[in-house]
Amino acid sequence: MLKKEITYEDFNGDEVTETLYFNLSTTELLEMETGVEGGLQKMLERIIESQDIRKIIEEFKKILVAAYGQRSDNGKRFIKNDELREEFTQTAAFDALFMQMAEDPTGAAQFVQGILPKKLTEAAAAQGRDGIPRGVPAIPPVVDTPPVD
Repeated sequence: MLKKEITYEDFNGDEVTETLYFNLSTTELLEMETGVEGGLQKMLERIIESQDIRKIIEEFKKILVAAYGQRSDNGKRFIKNDELREEFTQTAAFDALFMQMAEDPTGAAQFVQGILPKKLTEAAAAQGRDGIPRGVPAIPPVVDTPPVD
């Protein structure tokens, strides 16, 4: 689970700092992987290779929204549903976070890594794959910024 503090200007013009939570479970990743022909990694690789910015943004938004949820008070549940997701996409916090990710490809890749189950990232790190498991490519820049090595 990734805990992310976002500072943004709300629709009243006030600066607000909010703590948001993101997570993709192993089950959700499996569903994403098997939900597209050739798997999630191949689909993302095809989009990245085509340099279709519209598709890159569309897929990153899907991942961001799919990972959003709210922790239960007792910490035993991570609540996700269509109503919460729709509410999230209608906030200035969503816009601020999305633009932050679009402008910082390294931060976007770290975000994706942070929403993955720890067991997957630990296993990938043990195999020397920079903590990012196979099937999860780094998100390329979606604005004109030089690539980060």
